[in-house]
Amino acid sequence: MHIPDGYLGPATYGGLWAATAGLWVVASKRLKKTFKAAEVPLLALGAALSFVIMMFNVPVVGGTSGHATGAVLLAIVLGPWAAFISLSIALAVQALVFGDGGITTLGANCFNMAFAGAFAGYMLYRLVSAGGASRKRLLFSAGCGAYFGINVSALLTAVELGVQTIMYKGADGRPLYNPFPLKVTIPALMAGHLTVFGFVEAAFTVLSLAYILKAHPELVRTRT
Repeated sequence: MHIPDGYLGPATYGGLWAATAGLWVVASKRLKKTFKAAEVPLLALGAALSFVIMMFNVPVVGGTSGHATGAVLLAIVLGPWAAFISLSIALAVQALVFGDGGITTLGANCFNMAFAGAFAGYMLYRLVSAGGASRKRLLFSAGCGAYFGINVSALLTAVELGVQTIMYKGADGRPLYNPFPLKVTIPALMAGHLTVFGFVEAAFTVLSLAYILKAHPELVRTRT
């Protein structure tokens, strides 16, 4: 789901940069209140985990790629705001050092994957697990949340890319940025995520959480 440079127009990537920057400010304030100094290294570990997962990119039609993110797993363990920060760090390193995702589109990528994906998946996880705290229910809830979260990220990415053909056209009527319309970007991204990447994300989340519940159950707690 990494959007490269040149696929979003200034109004789109500028607006998403502004929105994401505001969310970073909110996240930093929340973490100052909820995170202890001894827990800060967990943010770095979360960023490293997400970085490794997202390096396994599979290109898809529409100017982006498909991959797992680990967003909901981090949200369950660290809390959604901490997960947002960790994923943002991983995405920034990928963009700045490895050229995976653009600089101008970093705000969009962080908003789609680090914020929307983590929070949407975490909210569903909390909703499904509200009926009980058994191990099986938590794992099922985590799988549902992971599958939902990554597909929310994919849908946002597809829409942002697709609307560029409407927002920006040259004098000859050709798109100035992403050339693929919504009828291409949405099916292209959602087909892969609904059938493959979503289940990969769910499986990774469930297996990882199962280990954490067995080895370090104290890490699975409720944060806001």
